[in-house]
Amino acid sequence: MGSPDFAVPSLEALLRHHEVVLVVTQPDKPAGRGGKLTPPAVKVVAERAGVPVIQPASARRPEVAAQLAATGAELGVVVAYGKILPRAVLEAFPRGCVNVHGSLLPRWRGAAPIQRAVMAGDAETGVCIMQLDEGMDTGPVLLERRLAIGPDDTAGGVFAALAPLGAEALLEAIAGLQAGTLVARPQDPARATHAAMLSKADGVIDFARPAAEVAARIRGVDPWPGAQAALRGAAIKLFGARAAGAAAAAASGTVLAVDAAGAHVACGDGAAVVIRELQLPGRKRLRALDVANGHAIAVGDVLAAPAPASGEEGAGGGQPA
Repeated sequence: MGSPDFAVPSLEALLRHHEVVLVVTQPDKPAGRGGKLTPPAVKVVAERAGVPVIQPASARRPEVAAQLAATGAELGVVVAYGKILPRAVLEAFPRGCVNVHGSLLPRWRGAAPIQRAVMAGDAETGVCIMQLDEGMDTGPVLLERRLAIGPDDTAGGVFAALAPLGAEALLEAIAGLQAGTLVARPQDPARATHAAMLSKADGVIDFARPAAEVAARIRGVDPWPGAQAALRGAAIKLFGARAAGAAAAAASGTVLAVDAAGAHVACGDGAAVVIRELQLPGRKRLRALDVANGHAIAVGDVLAAPAPASGEEGAGGGQPA
């Protein structure tokens, strides 16, 4: 059971090494400016492999559990399905369901664990293979694999690294379950943190915050919803950020310098953040220095909050569930 790109390596690994009898994924959804109905990435891979696919509007419908039980499958595998599963689904398989989750549980339970880890400035994250229960990412952990988060890593880059790591861990966990060598580790609820789903408002950058926090947020909302600020009254997008040392005394958001490293912008803690690339409305993404050479940004300009963004929630690139 899964939907977005994050789930594809796990499905492909299962197709190579195990018998996959059914794929459950979310319904097709409108995408792009034309709103054309687009299938989830997992559906595309499953149909190419000749595996039956169902797309229930809700996994809580009684017929879903019945369909799963009728397959005769021993184990259910869930990767970024995006919904909490009812007991009937979990009990449709003799060995229950395991989940590939993109964090080091119990840190970052919820819809956007990868983005929240980057936004929080975490030094590492990883994937956990856990036994699903009826809670939100509360089941015991069977296996985990760790991954360092580098100072330039974006949420999109961490997604790309964790997806194949999750597939490898999944195969190892299934082998361990078959051999009876895995020991489930209960989670400590006192250490749990919540990874709330992202909204467009998460991309609004507040330069009154500390520089390290600003840099982490810019990287954590890349590629969705994207970091935004207002420059000369127009909304611009920001890419690639690092915290720098002490800055010249200036109001938060003031552009202090633009050089080969990027645009140096004052933050609320007296330090600066260096933003490597900018995208002006209707233009392509460019190095900050190239934007400055075109006179679209200059020392003394102020990056402020753009016009209020919609609070609409989104998939955020497909968060692991």
